[in-house]
Amino acid sequence: MIKIICVGKIKEKYLKDAIAEYSKRISTYTKLEIIEVSDRDKLPIKDILDKEGNDILKHINDKDYVVTLEITGNNLSSIELAKKIDTIFNKYSNIVFVIGGSYGLSDSIKNRSNYPLSFSKLTFPHQLFRVMLLEQIYRAYKINNNETYHK
Repeated sequence: MIKIICVGKIKEKYLKDAIAEYSKRISTYTKLEIIEVSDRDKLPIKDILDKEGNDILKHINDKDYVVTLEITGNNLSSIELAKKIDTIFNKYSNIVFVIGGSYGLSDSIKNRSNYPLSFSKLTFPHQLFRVMLLEQIYRAYKINNNETYHK
């Protein structure tokens, strides 16, 4: 099973539609769960990160393999990500991807991470990034199953 834990809710219809489409496509390969935790504001940044981190940790089990999306994480090609996902599933039954909020991830989440992953040194809105992550997960399944998919 793949779990995606994200800070914040999606408000834009076009993003909700894209998320629904990729979720449907991924569901033919594995169970997918998307968990949204509340984003915080009007607090000092450290307090925001701590509260978001605690909310995220409530959804992570001891046996989960956790991939955090971090700007300083490891860069992989789509093929390398596909192989990584396949390798993880040889040992773990669940992969949890964590997308932080506006201020990133708390140290507690980074410390729990099994693998920090970066899509780019660029900063993306977390709502849009959720679509990008889902597309790459779907692409990984297509690659791992030797199925054609556009490049």
